[in-house]
Amino acid sequence: MIDEIAALPDLDPRSLDRIVKRHPRQGCGLFSKSEIIAGYRALGAADRWRLDEVRFVARLRMRPVRTLSGVTPVTVLTRPHPCPGRCIFCPNDVRMPKSYLADEPGAQRAEDNRFDPYLQTWNRLSAYRDIGHPVDKVELIVLGGTWSFLPELYQRWFVKRCFDAMNDFGAALDGRPEAEALAAPAGFGELPERLDGGSLERSYNQVVSAFLGRERDKQLLHERERATWGELEEAQRKNEVARARCVGLSLETRPDRITLEEGVRMRRLGATKIQLGIQSLSDRVLEMNQRGHDVAATRRALALLRRLGFKLQAHYMVNLHGATPESDVAGFQSLFEDSDFRPDELKLYPCALIESAELVGHWRRGEWRPYPAAELLEVLEACLEQVPEYCRISRVIRDFSAHDIVAGSRIANLREVAEDRIRLRGGRLRDIRSREIRDKACDVEALELIDRVYASSTGEEHFLELQTADDRLAGFLRLSLPDGRAPLDELEGCALLREVHVYGASLAFGLRTDGQVQHRGLGRRLVDRALELARTAGYSRLAVISAVGTREYYRTLGFEDGELYQLKAT
Repeated sequence: MIDEIAALPDLDPRSLDRIVKRHPRQGCGLFSKSEIIAGYRALGAADRWRLDEVRFVARLRMRPVRTLSGVTPVTVLTRPHPCPGRCIFCPNDVRMPKSYLADEPGAQRAEDNRFDPYLQTWNRLSAYRDIGHPVDKVELIVLGGTWSFLPELYQRWFVKRCFDAMNDFGAALDGRPEAEALAAPAGFGELPERLDGGSLERSYNQVVSAFLGRERDKQLLHERERATWGELEEAQRKNEVARARCVGLSLETRPDRITLEEGVRMRRLGATKIQLGIQSLSDRVLEMNQRGHDVAATRRALALLRRLGFKLQAHYMVNLHGATPESDVAGFQSLFEDSDFRPDELKLYPCALIESAELVGHWRRGEWRPYPAAELLEVLEACLEQVPEYCRISRVIRDFSAHDIVAGSRIANLREVAEDRIRLRGGRLRDIRSREIRDKACDVEALELIDRVYASSTGEEHFLELQTADDRLAGFLRLSLPDGRAPLDELEGCALLREVHVYGASLAFGLRTDGQVQHRGLGRRLVDRALELARTAGYSRLAVISAVGTREYYRTLGFEDGELYQLKAT
């Protein structure tokens, strides 16, 4: 069967189906794609077959879009923990970290793995590899409400165990039996499936705190969930040269939790991107939804994070209590017109009413209503068309299942519907995701380097992009030229390289394929231009907020290790 699949110049689903049916399992049934891939690897696992494996697996790869942005995203969730917020729109599923529901795919995986970071990471990598995806370049996305409110001991342990899993997986070591033996029982399934948001007798924090107190006495969680900075740094050093490297680490938190101390701590953990729940740019709407911070806090947080070099992903919600379609669109417009904001990435969420959210009471009293479908689509279309070339829209709807939504849109492909409507009426989408080259081949020598310059609250931003003649994005770099005094001595006199990203299907380290854009020197070309711009602007050094797994790459470009950043003279 493998010979037949490999021999065909082009393999379409119908041809594959015919081949598989000609070679059934011994006894009964048909081989799955993951089993065929496993069989190929068993027959040709030596390194000399590696490039052939890339081509063979690409023919069978399931859900290829998952790694077409150049990295393999691995999402893990922290265990339930009290939250500093009192947001009325937030679900109160006490089995999950705040704002998440047990039916969401990522939440289900976390619960299946008892919220253990090692098990979540290792099993997710295994699942990717089984269906044909490379796992060399991992973007680790840590979700679970307000990261900055978690105990520092737990933070260090959680991230270390994620790195341990990547290091072991890349070295073909399976540490799951030991992790399973040490993992505390999830136990949160014992708690009520839902709280009634309209008549909360006890809050999410009260229920979860009481349970964790009981579990802490039984399982001595604090004895297990701890790691020193030295232990974390050792795991990071191993990951610098591992076969499964962390090339990006994302943490999510609230604007009012951002301080210089917190920024430094997140940087020591290895974070490169911060997801920030700004939700609205109206103080009135934030107050009505009991968000617990104002717009001024968002301005301060974004400015500090940008000065520290982080990539910024904002969360923005429409249809909140007190908002109108007009105010939502106007607020979204300010998100990019006001230089204090201008995020690099964005999650755009319509408010969906969940039974456990306190908003249920306002809905029952007629004080809040979900926008009708047509009205909501008009709002989303107006927002999406305003997104500039330097921003990427990561998501337009939560993964809530339809049966969890009491009121609000249940259209799972809401983004696709809105974008199709824009295109049908001749509109244009300019955001990064709409222009990614994905799996298309291109002539890398013909790529044009374009410098898009815009102002931020901290200085001047340069979005350097390499694009094809038909406006497909092959790679980009984010360069900040900050004004004023740096927040850290290490960054004094530095321009900041906040991100380098080359698109196209993710390839294993050291591999190249004809026509693909990864590993063709595009990153070096972008960095050379950034050094030139920084030098011309009068900066003596360029500091890069490198991920743990990209440190080796930047060393090859002449960057030297600092305390929290890698630096190079301009």
